[in-house]
Amino acid sequence: MSQNKKNTALSFEDFKKEVIQDYTIAKISRECSLLGRREVLTGKAKFGIFGDGKEVPQLAMAKAFQNGDFRSGYYRDQTFMMAIGQLNIQQFFAGLFGDANIENDPMSGGRQMGGHFATHSLDENGKWKKLTEQKNSSGDISPTAGQMPRLLGLAQASKYYRAIPEADQNQQFSVSGNEVAWGTIGNASTSEGLFFETINAAGVLQVPMVMSVWDDQYGISVHAKYQTTKENISEILKGFQRDEHGNGYEILRVKGWDYPALVETYAKASQIAREEHVPVLIHVQELTQPQGHSTSGSHERYKSKERLAWEAEQDCILQMRNWMIEANIATAEELDVLDKDLKKQVLDGKKEAWKNYLDPIIAERNELVAVLQQVAAQSPNKVFIEKHIADLQELKEPIRRDVLIAARKVLRLIVQEGSKTLLLQFIEKYYAAVQPKYSSHLFSVSDEKAQNIQEVAPTYDVDAEEVDARVILRDNFDYILANHKNVTVFGEDSGNIGDVNQGLEGLQEKHGEERVTDTGIREATILGQGIGMAMRGLRPIAEIQYLDYLLYAIQIMSDDLATLQYRTVGRQKAPLIVRTRGHRLEGIWHSGSPMGMIINAIRGMHVLVPRDMTKAAGFYNTLLESDEPALLIECLNGYRLKEKMPNNIGQFKTAIGVVETIKEGTDLTILSYGSTLRIVEQAAKELMEVGIDVEIIDAQSLLPFDIKHDVVKSLAKTNRLLVVDEDVPGGASAYLLQQVLEVQKGYRHLDSEPQTLTSKEHRPAYGTDGDYFSKPSAEDVYEKVYDIMHEVNPTKFPKLY
Repeated sequence: MSQNKKNTALSFEDFKKEVIQDYTIAKISRECSLLGRREVLTGKAKFGIFGDGKEVPQLAMAKAFQNGDFRSGYYRDQTFMMAIGQLNIQQFFAGLFGDANIENDPMSGGRQMGGHFATHSLDENGKWKKLTEQKNSSGDISPTAGQMPRLLGLAQASKYYRAIPEADQNQQFSVSGNEVAWGTIGNASTSEGLFFETINAAGVLQVPMVMSVWDDQYGISVHAKYQTTKENISEILKGFQRDEHGNGYEILRVKGWDYPALVETYAKASQIAREEHVPVLIHVQELTQPQGHSTSGSHERYKSKERLAWEAEQDCILQMRNWMIEANIATAEELDVLDKDLKKQVLDGKKEAWKNYLDPIIAERNELVAVLQQVAAQSPNKVFIEKHIADLQELKEPIRRDVLIAARKVLRLIVQEGSKTLLLQFIEKYYAAVQPKYSSHLFSVSDEKAQNIQEVAPTYDVDAEEVDARVILRDNFDYILANHKNVTVFGEDSGNIGDVNQGLEGLQEKHGEERVTDTGIREATILGQGIGMAMRGLRPIAEIQYLDYLLYAIQIMSDDLATLQYRTVGRQKAPLIVRTRGHRLEGIWHSGSPMGMIINAIRGMHVLVPRDMTKAAGFYNTLLESDEPALLIECLNGYRLKEKMPNNIGQFKTAIGVVETIKEGTDLTILSYGSTLRIVEQAAKELMEVGIDVEIIDAQSLLPFDIKHDVVKSLAKTNRLLVVDEDVPGGASAYLLQQVLEVQKGYRHLDSEPQTLTSKEHRPAYGTDGDYFSKPSAEDVYEKVYDIMHEVNPTKFPKLY
């Protein structure tokens, strides 16, 4: 029975009450699924994907789930969420209706379709709650198996806290590493690479993870014979079973309709993972999916009559009911009465959820109607306005779009009338009130947001030594690890050899293997480790060895990490720092700068592009005081360049979102970042020889970019702009132009066409010549600037070609 009662003998009456309570939750969940589908088909909800057929195993999982534990699951776990007390009937339907009120839909405030569950790790001010005193669910995402990498990190956090208890002395995030991370997935999604990568990594790391595979023999409409070798995931993973020859998994199999066996299996799995820190795979077999995959289609189209008949007979709730009757826990008549009452409860809860959703919108509609009536009374277009009013009033179930469409269409009719002001006030007020319901919390709104961290300049002794730049990084990481016990650095080659460029040299030996760690070659789960650990109060720095390899992890960064605060309306965060290196090396796979792709995929993260290692170290120090995730790209060809050693290592901070003018000039502004700046600086010296004085601005931070609008101030002086970038044409350069010309209104100051200088459309060819003919060179910069100045003064600057 329930985990907290496992050592207490239950009376039969108490046992009956517990079983009937479980049955009650299962039936409520099933009725929610059945009624939810009808709500979609009648148009009140847009789409539905439900947990019917998976109810009974989720009851068993909930019994073994303890305070401090975390779930990382998928969109069929509604019964589990109900069983741990984190989802009720009204909230279920609020999510289905897309209610944008976080109080009504605490899972995502209407931002995700139903079936995507999250608990609140943060209060309304973005501060951590005491996670060890509540049951936790990490915010779900739809991409199949996308929950797996994060699961690894959630489990690894327990291992870290057990090894480094001083990282959480108040037991806010862990009680001696006692917490288990619980994963769930459908059988077909185990075909995804992210599943296998995570399973392997968890086995290597030996983390307390229990992975449940809900197996109903189908994935969407496709049978398991097309999904899984031998049609059996536990069979093909049996080589992972731990034995006397080595560590691995405990692999358990159980029928999804066998309530007593399920309870026993999950209690066993919990004990193994929790006490021994051994991962467990539970293959839950012979499940059904009574309504098919989703509301987009009918499973009668792809299942045989024999399969449908078997599913009806083997339905897990029906099987549980039969067992309850046979075990004298309840009679059929008693359960019939209970079923009828629960059906009514669900219907009443749905009605309440719909009322809670609709009433505020009706009030907003009525407010607009009152405004439009005032406008119509004064307008020569009264007849047309009254038609809009009538159409709006006829809507029994309006949505916010209807309100705003009506207002904006009437605005067209009164564009030259005095009453326009009244309507404009409504529209502006409406946008201000409503838009945040759908757009807030892309970044942190707490007082720990990165832009609130004040810059602290590096300071130097008079006789400051010039050192290899990587030494500044190394010493800064040393300071961080010594002063922040919740910081851990991990990645390929990060541990024993101190990373490929020696930025972590000697730090594993000094601070221990838990703090500075090697990983396997598996970028997606390196990211996942970081996400899960950051969600549990740690400050991980996850290293992706080269920027080009970030593509293996870009889906996880984009779908999970970058959207976390947004999709939970600021109730969860993962302040992960992703460390990598790129730009200006040689060859297709080690010199890429796919910045346009990156910055457009990971909105919700900061993207930092320091030109040297002192700037990079300052960014790390800033980020560790903030509560937001970031990607930091160190310059690959900068580690052996000489920089002065600051005397305030670990304490100086680089401001995020602030550009730096590294050379002042009068004729033209060049905006660039990273390694390319050294080429720009070389070209600038040569341009001075012919009387062209350029101003050079280092972007430093792409997300956010230039929050003080310093670039447009430069344009007011130079009246010309060149963006130099080693991304492909239209990549980051297009983004920077949009920011300067559109956001900062820089076009107002231009006397010449704004231009870009980028790499070629292909990836860089190998070797020095490959670099020269693939990416901007100092000669390219010189000639581009010269050509712009030729247009300005062709006599002084005659054509080069």
